[in-house]
Amino acid sequence: MPAPRRLALTVVGLLVALLAGAAQAQDGFRITYETDQSRPDKARITGNVTNERSQDVYDVSVTAEALDARGKVVARGIAYVDSRIARGDSRQFSASVPTKPGIASYRVVVSSFRAGSYNQGP
Repeated sequence: MPAPRRLALTVVGLLVALLAGAAQAQDGFRITYETDQSRPDKARITGNVTNERSQDVYDVSVTAEALDARGKVVARGIAYVDSRIARGDSRQFSASVPTKPGIASYRVVVSSFRAGSYNQGP
């Protein structure tokens, strides 16, 4: 295969991977999600958070963000995921994000959690 064509295919592949938004890794988490834009006033973001860290995490929340074409956040919604996600486990989430003109894409990040042991009394 000629070098220019190989380069073009590589660039296209990278762009598809960057724009897909279906799976993002962040600080030991894997996030997959889908966006339902059927309502005019808000988008519904539903997905899963997988804990890929070496320890359990507690009080996990995600932030779903609507981005304009430049990547600037124009709207956001926050959702509590679960009180505990064991290492290797996944939990579902659902967040609403207000719809505004100029939204080009969405992203979801784990916005808060506590890591480590959780000891309850005797």
